[in-house]
Amino acid sequence: MTNFDVAIIGGGPGGYVSAIRAAKLGLSVALVEGRELGGTCLNRGCIPSKTLLKNAEVINQVKDSKKFGIQIDSFSFDLDAMVERKNQVIGQLRNGINSLLITNKIKLYNGYGTVDNQKVITVEIGEETEKLEAESIILANGSKPFVPNLPGLSNVPYHTSDTVFDIEEVPGHLTIIGGGVIGLEIACIFQSMGTKVEIIEMADRIIPSEDKEAADFLAKELKSKGIVIHTSTKVLSFKKNEKTNVQIEKNGKETSLETDSVLISVGREPNLAGLDNLSVNYEGKFVKVDESMQTAIKGIYAIGDLIGGYQLAHAASEEGIRAVDHILGENHKKDFIMPRCIYTFPEIASVGMTEEQAEAKGYQVKSQKVDLTANGKGIASSENNGFMKIISEKKYGEILGVVMAGAHVTEMVSQATSFMYLEGTMEELEDMVFPHPTLSEAMFEAAAKWLDKGIHY
Repeated sequence: MTNFDVAIIGGGPGGYVSAIRAAKLGLSVALVEGRELGGTCLNRGCIPSKTLLKNAEVINQVKDSKKFGIQIDSFSFDLDAMVERKNQVIGQLRNGINSLLITNKIKLYNGYGTVDNQKVITVEIGEETEKLEAESIILANGSKPFVPNLPGLSNVPYHTSDTVFDIEEVPGHLTIIGGGVIGLEIACIFQSMGTKVEIIEMADRIIPSEDKEAADFLAKELKSKGIVIHTSTKVLSFKKNEKTNVQIEKNGKETSLETDSVLISVGREPNLAGLDNLSVNYEGKFVKVDESMQTAIKGIYAIGDLIGGYQLAHAASEEGIRAVDHILGENHKKDFIMPRCIYTFPEIASVGMTEEQAEAKGYQVKSQKVDLTANGKGIASSENNGFMKIISEKKYGEILGVVMAGAHVTEMVSQATSFMYLEGTMEELEDMVFPHPTLSEAMFEAAAKWLDKGIHY
């Protein structure tokens, strides 16, 4: 049996990042991965969706070229070439991860691992098995799309986020079950290609866990592009005729719609494979951990989608780093300040609490919002649709949350994250110098307006 300081189950952004961090800090490391390196994010999630969203962005720019004085009379796109480009991007990044593992002398086991309470891992590699032992284990199993047990669903063809990025034909009509982040991003991809897109969401708004103003703004923008959104709507059943029939209910009234293609995007569930012999505790479906990512078994940690919470790639990476630090005797006391990004057209980015969440925690809240309508860079780029909103504590002006809506906001939210991490106030934000012309100037404008010192607002 081979012994390691740390063994990690899962080679996604939580697993491979924690493996590299542990190796760089002098630990001997094994990484067990049964599928492709990079996990869901690289192979079936973040990277394929962003690659195809870039294709969609280019298509939209071509369609809108006239407003910039550029005449394009006709154009076409090649779905096969788009998918091939997506696969090339994935391959390049996957090779990069593999090179990092080799450089850092991390032992990779290409198989499925089963873990027991004695920290022994049995790895199934094809027809063979191999055992390894570690002082500490990090479980980074990830998650898989949750497919609800709806009547008739098993009798109709449908996609999940695991399969939709390899689609071979652009559907004429796509119905997306679920108005969360994944479903909305996929809606934007196919809408740009000319697909009629309908979204069915049980909650009273899309992205229900995010700021209401941002959700309402995004819904309005998507509707203006022709995307149909059914909120407060329950899916009852599916039936296959010439097309797929989806039976729905809203306000107690049943109706149906016909569609060419269905995408199930109602959330994700943890991958618990290989954990049957572990005496860890659970919170609902997810593995329960403490603030150091340690489970009920000393020396066994869990991170990423396996523990629920944010279910973001960068969250998994940071949780993995925190677990490694704890293995080496370092304790983190600060809460995670986790930015959240939605890569729709337009984008939504946020960090910290919404107004509702801050008020529920007992804060005296004062928020300020400025629209991007008058932003110079936005006007010049024809990207002045959106807003910047800062949520703060009323007395001292400590920043509690930031919500951004508009072009490129996913690239700007880290500035807000750093301010919150350093416990910055509105006065300190207003005292900063922001370059002009930029969309990010709106952060300064929001802080100045909050202090009744607004220049343009």
